[in-house]
Amino acid sequence: MSLSFTPPSDIARLTARALLEIGAVDFNARQPFTYASGLKGPTYVDCRRIISYPRVRSTLMDFMTATVLRDAGFEQFTNVAGGETAGIPFGALVAERLGLPMSYVRKKPKGYGRGARIEGRMDESDRVLLVEDLTTDGGSKLSFVDAIRDSGASCGHTAVIFYYGIFPETTQRLADHGVRLHHLCSWWDVLDEARTQAAFDEATLSEVEAFLHDPRAWQQRNP
Repeated sequence: MSLSFTPPSDIARLTARALLEIGAVDFNARQPFTYASGLKGPTYVDCRRIISYPRVRSTLMDFMTATVLRDAGFEQFTNVAGGETAGIPFGALVAERLGLPMSYVRKKPKGYGRGARIEGRMDESDRVLLVEDLTTDGGSKLSFVDAIRDSGASCGHTAVIFYYGIFPETTQRLADHGVRLHHLCSWWDVLDEARTQAAFDEATLSEVEAFLHDPRAWQQRNP
């Protein structure tokens, strides 16, 4: 494994550039996107597209591995778990770079057999890094962490490519659960890079900026 420890600011900028380049990001203020919560917003990101772009995929997984090693330590983990489903390929790629066993966590128990939520080998002594594609408010991460802990293993860190960065309660919510978040870039980084590239018209970018500053108020104005 050969990694260069690129400064976090460069990682954020380059990750944002890569997401824009592969079409993983879309801004549309006139026809807002409907999120899983049922609420709407002018921003959309699809990190699953990364797996289809080898150079982007390899670079971002190097970035994630370097970020975790720098921020958490070199010998902190004995297992890498991907969250079903988007986190599974990224978990496998990070585990390969770290030279660690890989497992994955189901969203719900299987309805047959052992009814397991953990697939692959995970021992009670394992210190697990949870890998996912993104996080909004951190809620799904807590479910995965609890499943890992229920197996007897420990999990105090989660790493994602993309962190929304607009809900201030997210990091505290995770911290209250004993989990530290590591991420490569946020909506603010993408907005900065989109402006640099003039990837969208200024009216759209201004509307996105208004949403990022106060998403709840924006959603109330755009039910």
